[in-house]
Amino acid sequence: MSAAGAPFTALVLAGSRGAVDPVARHAGLPHKAFVPIAGTPMLHWVLAALRESPSVGRIAVCLDEPELLAGLPDSGPGDLGARIVAAPTGVTPGASVLRAIETLPDPWPLLVTTADHPLLTAAMVEHFCTGVPGDADVGVAVAPASLIRRSHPDSVRTFYRFAAEAYSGCNLFCLRTPAAKRAVAFWSRMERHRKRPWRLISAIGPVTLCRFLLGRLTLERAMERLSGLVGATVRAVEMPFAEAAMDVDKPSDLALAESILRRR
Repeated sequence: MSAAGAPFTALVLAGSRGAVDPVARHAGLPHKAFVPIAGTPMLHWVLAALRESPSVGRIAVCLDEPELLAGLPDSGPGDLGARIVAAPTGVTPGASVLRAIETLPDPWPLLVTTADHPLLTAAMVEHFCTGVPGDADVGVAVAPASLIRRSHPDSVRTFYRFAAEAYSGCNLFCLRTPAAKRAVAFWSRMERHRKRPWRLISAIGPVTLCRFLLGRLTLERAMERLSGLVGATVRAVEMPFAEAAMDVDKPSDLALAESILRRR
């Protein structure tokens, strides 16, 4: 449940980004979300984690071909409206979230994740949903680099270095209030720089960029500065799960996720 006690609507971003995805190409399939991992399409792993989470009340999936939802476990053409619904896609992930906010009835609070997050578990979802501070319009899940490197030293992640620790994003976002739309609009403008941390930080201002480059910017201060920039209160939630930050962007990620899920 959210801090206010209302169940979350979970939004899973499963749309294509135009170009042929390297993971889909590697698997010989047209759609990345349906690439099998340990015998199960990766989208199904994500939906299973969300279904098992007490904080999630309903699930919406952004998918280019919504008719594919009819093949999901425990759902069919006649009962898609009961728990899993289709949501329209946008040209970018941020645009997809904005369209979902506009089209889903009563979307708040909204939990956003991605279909290429097959290592997601109900425990991760619960830790995040219950950990978002009550004053936040937006919650962002992050995992410490030290934890990820210790648990999975061969995993290649994008890290954001702050004063005391580096962090990786976890593809988990909480949008609690309508003010969060302003943050999503900012994200939509900046997402082309997600693999270049300094470009993201520089958008927050030259002083903040200098502090970031000198290793003096704390995560808390970065969230405060970001909050002022987007006009919504943004808070980070540290995740104690290394695998919360491990999505599947390339074939090597696919092999790692396969080995982890088979061990589970």
